[in-house]
Amino acid sequence: MTKLVERFLKYVKFDTESSETSGTHPSSEGQRVLAEELKKELEAMGAKDIYLSELSYLYATIPASPDRASEPALGFLAHLDTSPDASGKDVKPSIITRDGEEIIVTDGTTLLGADDKLGVAIQMQLAEELLSPDAPSHREIRLAFTPDEEIGEGTYGFDPVRFGAKEAYTIDGGAANEVENANFNAASASFTIRGFSVHPGSAKGMMINALKIAAEIVTKLPQNEAPETTEKREGFYHPTGIEGSVGKATLSIILRDHDSKKLEARKDFLRKIAAEVNAKYGEGTAALEIKDQYRNMEEELQKVPHLIENALNAVRSVGLEPTLKEIRGGTDGAHLTTEMGIPCPNLGTGGRNYHGESEYAIISEFEKAYRIVLKLAS
Repeated sequence: MTKLVERFLKYVKFDTESSETSGTHPSSEGQRVLAEELKKELEAMGAKDIYLSELSYLYATIPASPDRASEPALGFLAHLDTSPDASGKDVKPSIITRDGEEIIVTDGTTLLGADDKLGVAIQMQLAEELLSPDAPSHREIRLAFTPDEEIGEGTYGFDPVRFGAKEAYTIDGGAANEVENANFNAASASFTIRGFSVHPGSAKGMMINALKIAAEIVTKLPQNEAPETTEKREGFYHPTGIEGSVGKATLSIILRDHDSKKLEARKDFLRKIAAEVNAKYGEGTAALEIKDQYRNMEEELQKVPHLIENALNAVRSVGLEPTLKEIRGGTDGAHLTTEMGIPCPNLGTGGRNYHGESEYAIISEFEKAYRIVLKLAS
């Protein structure tokens, strides 16, 4: 077993599941625990400028080789948290062989944590190799480990000045041959629905069931514009939760589209639904709040074509045929690219089936993903 795989198997034992409801930063204590462990490891390796912020953003520098000191720094980022869509507690990884490939899986009761502890392990292995006495010649490398990416808050407390790199890559993708240069424009929507609750035995003509109205709103969404019916650059509406009672309920929906104009049209469609509900049940029945989450980084990345070309060449260097791909989601890199001026394509890690109990990692791809990152650094 390689040191890279050993690192990953160690890191998945940390429960770093983020929480959308805790209201804290980071949103779970386990992320802080993992960040402190990584800090200790980086200190032991001899990394420079190591800093762990109060919000659990971890930064470190790998100094350039003497012959490369004049080159600008290159950054890499990975996130500490795992998705709240499935449990990340007591992960029990094992290595099995399937179709001739060694893969890392769980026992089926938790997610694996491939997203993004594969990326975390790659960055830590990179630090160890480039800080060793026989390291290959390399640029100055800036590393960052961010919390709460899975709940859209990965750059909440990110410090671009402390990070120190003007160009970077997130290591947070799937197949090792994929270089992701585009992502969804994203927004979240929340309907607050006020009903009228009375005893069901005397409810005729009076009761207004907020839960039923929430379900009615869901049925108004185009059924062919959902995650389970779309692919590639097709956008969607995705109800993610209904909570409440007869008297009051909330309905959460996320909106996604690579085309910013189409995303605005989706927002307008929800506003139309809210108006229809209020016309039917009375003004104030449905209150709609829409928040933008992140934007497509594609246009900004077109201004720095060398970042993409370097990544494609690095993929070729490990014997894979590179593929440019759009992300049907987002990464910290999207916000860094569009809001913070740090262009940041996304690199693959070798993971699959993220956010669920069937998540797994292909070891051969994981190791090639590491070599791709090493090539970009050196």
